[in-house]
Amino acid sequence: MKKILVFLIIGFLSACGGYSFTGGDVGNAKTVSIDFFPNNADLVQPQLSPQFTEKLRDIFVQQTPLNLQERGGDLHFEGSVTDYRIEPINAQADDFGAVAQNRLTVVVNVIFTNKLEPEKSFEQRFSRFADFDASEDFSAVEGQLIDQITQELSENILNQSIGNW
Repeated sequence: MKKILVFLIIGFLSACGGYSFTGGDVGNAKTVSIDFFPNNADLVQPQLSPQFTEKLRDIFVQQTPLNLQERGGDLHFEGSVTDYRIEPINAQADDFGAVAQNRLTVVVNVIFTNKLEPEKSFEQRFSRFADFDASEDFSAVEGQLIDQITQELSENILNQSIGNW
């Protein structure tokens, strides 16, 4: 009996198109469009822009009832990668001033337009970072760090745009 009740509740919630399992509220929106985010940072990593753009698209498709369309969505995202940098964060306790950890930071500027509820539109910078051991070869861990950062950025953007907290 409990299983049937759980399935009925899940079915009811998924039928209520305005709400997603993220706790977000898409209102009456049915579609989302997400432009390619070009990399305008001083240091350009060639895979960052396509990877970030795809992560952002994927999270909206997977976690909301919205249909992705190329242009003119009820909810629309555009912007660019504005910063990609690596900097030392922790020095080792020795006389040589060696670095123990580095930090990779990615910043994106997002312009969100909600065509149905314009008061919810915004332009905002989102920043995420990941730390890694300075003894590691950056090129060996860069892909994993970018994957982690783009996932976190996408989640932050989703929550900011449709989060109903």
